[in-house]
Amino acid sequence: MTTYRIGEAAELLGVSADTVRRWVDGGRLDAGRDDHGHRSIPGAALATFARRLVDEPDPGSHRSSARNRLRGIVTAITRDAVMAQVDIQAGPFRVVSLMSREAVEDLGLEVGSTAVAVIKSTTVVVERGDDK
Repeated sequence: MTTYRIGEAAELLGVSADTVRRWVDGGRLDAGRDDHGHRSIPGAALATFARRLVDEPDPGSHRSSARNRLRGIVTAITRDAVMAQVDIQAGPFRVVSLMSREAVEDLGLEVGSTAVAVIKSTTVVVERGDDK
């Protein structure tokens, strides 16, 4: 059975280790102790919890068929006469979007503003994330 330490769970969920500890202490996330007394979270329990987090209502998702939504902060905008590149840091993920300069202006995007990267793709490549 796969288990995760607090820091690993935090990285996978895109939150701080303190947040995961609060969830465990508050009873929202099941965890036990390993042989060394460290908290460990069963992989199945973490997957169930992650799914509950995703299933919480997301304002705006009812208006779109896309379900892959990454909320983050705009870290860079590069503009030319017609196009723009917008970089968003969403947790540990960097998302880069190319769009018209006009779209950037219409959305009022600027470095430091929050944005949601909405991703809809017919191809998603899945790689195993560990060596276990």
